[in-house]
Amino acid sequence: MTFEEAVAKSKTLKERPSNDVLLKLYGLYKQAVDGDVKGERPGGFDFKGAAKYDAWESQKGKSTEDASNEYIEFVQSLLDNE
Repeated sequence: MTFEEAVAKSKTLKERPSNDVLLKLYGLYKQAVDGDVKGERPGGFDFKGAAKYDAWESQKGKSTEDASNEYIEFVQSLLDNE
């Protein structure tokens, strides 16, 4: 499975994943596509923005290739558990 196929398949899961799973997918995706996190962490009452920033930041230092491979493996594990 390619990264692009994994991204497409992640959107067709039978059940909506938990927030933790969604944040892991988001962090790996952003690291694979954009590299290390950029910009300031959202503050105030932007809880969703802060959670997404933290998820991306947790992947900091991974190469785009490693992040995309981990994303593919993670999506495959989600599909296997459906």
